[in-house]
Amino acid sequence: MTDRSLIPASTYGNALLRALKSFGLLRESIVGMIGAGLILFWIIVAIFAPLIAPYPPNATIAPFVMPWSTGPDGEFFLLGTDMIGRDILSRIIWGSRTVLLYAPLATLAAYVVGIAMGLAAGYLRGRADDILSRIGDIILSFPVLVLYILIIATIGSSGINIVIAITFASAPGIMRIVRGLVLDLRNRDYVAAAQTRGESSWHIMLVEILPNARGPLIVDACLRLGYVIITIGVLGFLGLGLPPPDPDWGGMINETRSMALAFPHMTVFPCIAISSLILGFNLLADGLREISLRD
Repeated sequence: MTDRSLIPASTYGNALLRALKSFGLLRESIVGMIGAGLILFWIIVAIFAPLIAPYPPNATIAPFVMPWSTGPDGEFFLLGTDMIGRDILSRIIWGSRTVLLYAPLATLAAYVVGIAMGLAAGYLRGRADDILSRIGDIILSFPVLVLYILIIATIGSSGINIVIAITFASAPGIMRIVRGLVLDLRNRDYVAAAQTRGESSWHIMLVEILPNARGPLIVDACLRLGYVIITIGVLGFLGLGLPPPDPDWGGMINETRSMALAFPHMTVFPCIAISSLILGFNLLADGLREISLRD
């Protein structure tokens, strides 16, 4: 069987086609299909939130209504309401937009920075490698949660600031992965051929090396998306997420945690939403890894 890592990547178009082909093979993995189905479910929910949600997410209707019950005016609440009277199902539906906007955005930003650092460190070596590796080591020496709290507490709580904090804390880990891949790929024949043609260093890194490192990076990106979703939920739980009253799954848990024993539905359902989306990305990563091992 041909080693795909030896195939030269002359254009991004070919790399994109190969990536799409890999996702097309996902049907060969039951685990991957289940993960993709969970993710697709939440994407559809987020896109059609205005049509699916039975009530506005911040509307005060009837407080402390239990799941599968009706309110005083005959309104039906599938998942009940919180202590303010907001429909939990509607808030979970609208909250999916938040997590599916900021989690991929933060992961993408972290990958852009981490890939650039990893390519430069692994291919250029020398002083660039030393400086970038030391910067990464310093950032990674801090406990991740403490680092997030320090950044958010310093620059303020908002969606963009959450993206900045996650990018700052996650990019060094991505850099290490990319650097290791580049150190292996930089000695391949197609890299030597590009050097002989007189291609620039960044052309070689972006066009020849990066597409051939796509497999491990795609799997890591799926796993990292799950970690980022956890991070956004934790920040919301700590009161460092999106400012209220915007629906945020972690914020919903934080707001109702004091009533978890008397009214468990207020916290259980947002927890299930977070867990199901994280499970989807983890299963998708397992499926992609399974397919790559077969090939």
